Amino acid sequence: MNERELKLLLEAGVVKSILITAQGSMFHVEAKTGGVAKVLMTGRGEVRQWRSIDSCAKWLRKAGIGKADLDFQNWQTNQIRMVL
Repeated sequence: MNERELKLLLEAGVVKSILITAQGSMFHVEAKTGGVAKVLMTGRGEVRQWRSIDSCAKWLRKAGIGKADLDFQNWQTNQIRMVL
């Protein structure tokens, strides 16, 4: 799911929850719609990632999302980068 699709799903009211997931030193977003979690992707088909929780939260806020769950179980602050 890309940014445009996420905004359409938000407007339609079908997004049940948003999850920010830490993987290595990066964060990505999953939107749950009707029991299915969809990962936010870039236009090139790669997982959309942020380097900090702050930048991820700012992006979500700009997209009109004010609430999200956070999973930082796999967060490795010293890790440079991990390819998903």
